[in-house]
Amino acid sequence: MSEIGIRLAGLGGQGVVLSSVIIGRAASVFENMEAVQTQTYGSDMRGGDVCSEIIISEQKILYPIVNYPDILVVLAQKAFSQHIQDLKENRILITDKNLVEVNNVSKNIKHFCGSFNNIAIDKFKDNRVANMIMLGFLIGKTKILSQASLEKAIVDLVPANVMELNIQAFYEGVILGNNL
Repeated sequence: MSEIGIRLAGLGGQGVVLSSVIIGRAASVFENMEAVQTQTYGSDMRGGDVCSEIIISEQKILYPIVNYPDILVVLAQKAFSQHIQDLKENRILITDKNLVEVNNVSKNIKHFCGSFNNIAIDKFKDNRVANMIMLGFLIGKTKILSQASLEKAIVDLVPANVMELNIQAFYEGVILGNNL
């Protein structure tokens, strides 16, 4: 791997930014790679547009913006509509199949989807861990970083009172990603 650009997009409150910070921490602190993370928000506090980008690389990162992502993760229909045209050909699209209807994807894109929000509610009784399920799914599908690095980053960044729940949700996503 030389350099991978990842864009996560959704709505405020879905944990998009936390997920991207975890990826960046896992890459830079626990895998000794270069990483840069940026984020943009809509004007709303919760429910507004959120986009976060991460670049991870074995080389020095010269330009910190992901114009055309290698991996696009979208957790809302509006985010899909806004960002799908930027995804490079022959790259990866990950969606929550209950929140995003994928249509008009004309490029040769590898599309993977899971029910992150539904699993969070049904299995964990807490939709706040849907982002951890998505993160595990991303790692299970792409293997861009090790599971151990992600777990360490989760331990570093998630409050202690919900850490175990988040780690369980992460591994649920890994299993889902490995099996689909």
